Amino acid sequence: MFEARVASLQDRIEAVLDRALTLPDAATARLRDAMRYSVLGGGKRLRPVLVYATGSALGAPLEALDAPAAAVELIHVYSLIHDDLPAMDDDDLRRGRPTCHRAFDEPTALLAGDALQAHAFEVLSQPLPGDPVQLAGRQIAMIRVLAAAIGTSGMAGGQAIDLESIGCALDVPAIENMHRRKTGALIRASVLLGAIAAGVDTGDRYEALARFGAEVGLAFQIQDDILDVEGSAARLGKTPGVDAARTKPTYATRAGLAEARLLAHAAHDRAVAALTPLGAAADVLAHLARYIVRREH
Repeated sequence: MFEARVASLQDRIEAVLDRALTLPDAATARLRDAMRYSVLGGGKRLRPVLVYATGSALGAPLEALDAPAAAVELIHVYSLIHDDLPAMDDDDLRRGRPTCHRAFDEPTALLAGDALQAHAFEVLSQPLPGDPVQLAGRQIAMIRVLAAAIGTSGMAGGQAIDLESIGCALDVPAIENMHRRKTGALIRASVLLGAIAAGVDTGDRYEALARFGAEVGLAFQIQDDILDVEGSAARLGKTPGVDAARTKPTYATRAGLAEARLLAHAAHDRAVAALTPLGAAADVLAHLARYIVRREH
């Protein structure tokens, strides 16, 4: 039941992303191709699935969730393209295929990432059918949440800490701060985008979902740290062992694999506990949290 539900949401977002990336005025075919190559090249689609699952739990129709689900995935892929560049992590493999700058070239990859970031906000701000005043307020709130998640308090700030920490012996609280920004902030935003699209932007349920998103985002990155040590390129779709090779501080290298697993499960437990105010409506979110700490890729 859970697997079928997730698969249907993954199929839905693929179609939404394909439409969003038609890009009739992309300036050059090469830029459009690089954007489509990077976005439509597979992936778990966890972030849009979180948007759909959260919004649905609060009663929103899927049609109202398509734009925020697409926007958060476009942002995620832009971040992957930039992370893979030689100036950052210099990776050759992403989602089982050559990274964007390897498949095309570095300038094109840089522009593709820039364009995807801009396009995400264009998609999120497009007019929607319904009460224009009410919907405009929700769109502004979603734009604010997404922008905060990718700026200095979120993804960009976390990446800056990551770059400055190479070769440094960060303690576990410092690694947690980095992970909550670099990875966790966008996962938390995915949950909140679903809530806001459903008309829930304040109150106990919103705060509960914010806690859930923050903890499940941390659990996701801890599991990523573990898989970087234990995973294979065939299963991960990217090169394992990169963090250790670059002397990057992670939960696995600082706390050890056994402790990292305990910390991932503790974050999972906090995430699930935060869902209590939503009752049975949040069952899919609880299943997603379980998947995050058990996944093998």
